[in-house]
Amino acid sequence: MGKVLGTWLPENADFWHREGHQVARRNLVVSVLCLFLAFAVWMIWSVLVVYLPEVGFHFTMQQLFWLVAAPSLSGATLRIVYSFMVPIVGGRRWTAFSTALLLVPALGTGWAVTNPHTPYGLFLALAVLCGLGGANFSSSMANVSLFYPRAEKGSALGLNAGIGNLGVSAVQFIVPIVISFALFGVLGGAPEAMDTARGVQPVWLQNAGFIWVAPLLACTVLAWFCMNDIASIRASFTQQLVVFKRLHTWVLCLLYLGVFGSFIGFSAVFPLLTHTQFPTVNAVKYAFLGPLLGSLWRVAGGWLADRLKGSRVLIGSFAAMAVAIGGVLHFMPHAGHGGSFAGFFAMFMLLFTASGIGNGACSQMMPVVFLRACLNKAPNGEEGRKAALIEGTREGATVLGFTGAIGAYGGFLLPQGFSFSLAHAHSAAPAFAGLIALYGACMVITWFFYQRSATTTPC
Repeated sequence: MGKVLGTWLPENADFWHREGHQVARRNLVVSVLCLFLAFAVWMIWSVLVVYLPEVGFHFTMQQLFWLVAAPSLSGATLRIVYSFMVPIVGGRRWTAFSTALLLVPALGTGWAVTNPHTPYGLFLALAVLCGLGGANFSSSMANVSLFYPRAEKGSALGLNAGIGNLGVSAVQFIVPIVISFALFGVLGGAPEAMDTARGVQPVWLQNAGFIWVAPLLACTVLAWFCMNDIASIRASFTQQLVVFKRLHTWVLCLLYLGVFGSFIGFSAVFPLLTHTQFPTVNAVKYAFLGPLLGSLWRVAGGWLADRLKGSRVLIGSFAAMAVAIGGVLHFMPHAGHGGSFAGFFAMFMLLFTASGIGNGACSQMMPVVFLRACLNKAPNGEEGRKAALIEGTREGATVLGFTGAIGAYGGFLLPQGFSFSLAHAHSAAPAFAGLIALYGACMVITWFFYQRSATTTPC
């Protein structure tokens, strides 16, 4: 097969087993690698903010929360644009271009932290550019969904997003290690002096950005030479706008905000939030574990949704997330006294796990919902069914990207919500209570639209 696939019929069993699954698998593997790096670049600042005050950057707590929130805000907004790009440009071309673009914030962040006089405005601009990594999720998920038949979309999307999401965990695990020594020798620049309990120690914060440069270059080449574009799914921006008229688009946006917004929001805010509640705990040591669990369980969530129905899995996930938030509230210090870090941490791990499963289930539901909706209104006959399959596949892919954009706003809303709650109520409890209410509403909405017996789009 050439770079552009003129014929692509994943729902045709003979085509799929003869040649389709091999091409789909190759595109999925490269997509996963690119998305992993995109998430890593997106979340660089979730780790760096912890170190900035210790190396001489005198920023307020509100400024630090903005550096955490800005990549999520820009990433979510850019996802709206990225949602439409695969049918316009082609998955191979767009993946290669969007991966190469991440070199800008990776290199820029590395250079900026080497100078203690770098103004806050430049840091904020670089944090905004890191949002390019978050935007890649929408185009990546939309592209992968095009390659797989309905029966395997959940597993494929779960693998793409789940392993891709591991970039969040990777950056929080790798960065504290690589900044502790001169990884790139004299090419990496001089270290900064960091005040610690054991005295002044050298750190190379620039490695947090530079470590991703070589992998980004390699994955750009892989995407260009190993991926494919699908000719039959090509559509203009105007043609794709029809999804905004679909009620299911907006219902699924809210549900995805509940699960993915929680995952990415807590991934960004957990180190800083832990530091505010348990100041004596080194939160950076544990920060990677939550995103790791959420990412791995997202793979399982997609697989479970293919077998148990996505709506059932999603309702169970929201219920578990509400229970976890209740546990977090129970184990938090109250009025600065008491609290249990072990219990607080365990409840957060449950929250990450449940959100990961819910992410996989919700992603599986989106293409299925739109395929069912288009098939329900298709005219009789084989030609009508084929046209409905193409339309449903294209709409489902676009909505996958767009809901990803809305969900990513959770990475902005959660840090800002906790910042507001801590500033005005001197406690994180009001923010957590609001999340419990959101999860309860999402359970009811999921049941009403996709689980009850009278629905026309069961999934």
